[in-house]
Amino acid sequence: MTEPPAAPAEQLSQITERYWRRADVFEQLVAQVPPERWDWPSPCTDWDARAVVGHVIGMHAAMLAPLDRRLSPASLAEDPLGAFRSARADVEALLADADVAATVVPTPMGPTSFADHVDQVVSADLVQHGWDLARATGQDDTIDPAELEQLWPMAQAIPEVMRTPGAFGPGIVVYGPVVEVPDDAPLQHRVLGLLGRDPDFVPGKDRLTGG
Repeated sequence: MTEPPAAPAEQLSQITERYWRRADVFEQLVAQVPPERWDWPSPCTDWDARAVVGHVIGMHAAMLAPLDRRLSPASLAEDPLGAFRSARADVEALLADADVAATVVPTPMGPTSFADHVDQVVSADLVQHGWDLARATGQDDTIDPAELEQLWPMAQAIPEVMRTPGAFGPGIVVYGPVVEVPDDAPLQHRVLGLLGRDPDFVPGKDRLTGG
């Protein structure tokens, strides 16, 4: 028997809980970055670890822009953790307002509700950029298997607009070109390849080897 679609309130609750869970993981990664590794390169071309966090914060700002809102002031340079927490709080406050969450906003993929926009873009962003940050800073970069199962069909269906630099705002790149990996590679590697990441990326080889 097919289950009925989730009611709006139930759907919003699911979106919010999913965002909270992913933001918790990302925040923990930010909190555990060794101070000396903020400038280490990430799997994202031309970005160091701090720039990864800056991008995530920038995507939070992109969620607010269609509502003609801005993030609360915070300093990425002085306090990356505080800056992420501030951006997170701004988004969570809007998700907590049912009327705002249901507001239809324009996006590069067409009109959708604010809550769905958060779910489809910045919430998913937290997972992939969590891997980027973990890999850049020497932390455990294992992606939750449940997240991988959800990401796999999405990664296979990424629209070209999401690989187009600047589609979501000046300087914003959501996904890079596909990185080819073997068909029998672990699911995490296959997902990362479709998300435009080299699963074998090693940051700062010269620093790690002393070369």
